[in-house]
Amino acid sequence: GHLNPGSHQRVLMKTGLILLIIGHLNFITGALVHGTVLRFVVSPRDAISLQYAVANAASVISALLTISCGIAALMLSRYLAPTALKWAVFALSASSSLCCLCCLPGLAVSIGLTLGSQGRVLLAPCTLGDISLAPISRECPFDPTRIYSSTLSLWVISLLLELMEIVFGIRCLLLTLDLLRL
Repeated sequence: GHLNPGSHQRVLMKTGLILLIIGHLNFITGALVHGTVLRFVVSPRDAISLQYAVANAASVISALLTISCGIAALMLSRYLAPTALKWAVFALSASSSLCCLCCLPGLAVSIGLTLGSQGRVLLAPCTLGDISLAPISRECPFDPTRIYSSTLSLWVISLLLELMEIVFGIRCLLLTLDLLRL
């Protein structure tokens, strides 16, 4: 059945806040991966590193769509009357959910490629000297000591956040469908 307007306002506000928080967390996660690793690793000639960059950029774009959807849902929770705002939330929640759904395979492939290559692509910019010497002998534009585990951890966190974005994006979509009486 249909919810009364007061219930819609509370549920939309909670959903909008959750989408806003999850979107910001995913945006920060994507920015950390790019800023600490990918800006040094990505090479147009290397297909794997290019795949890393595309998957990460898609994740950041989906996070921005989720943030926009959260803001629009919060606005709709305050002003239920404008039909244009209902359609905007509908479009944003649908596009956010679809974009997040498209990001899942890209992030999963990035994790699989990294595990399969044991992080060799991530350490490609580093010229490793004699491993028996101290880590000072490594010339690298970033700290290579924990780059493998840190990148994988951030990608797994991003993957989980994408799943949460899909769930709450679909919830927002269903709420707007109910408001639009479709």
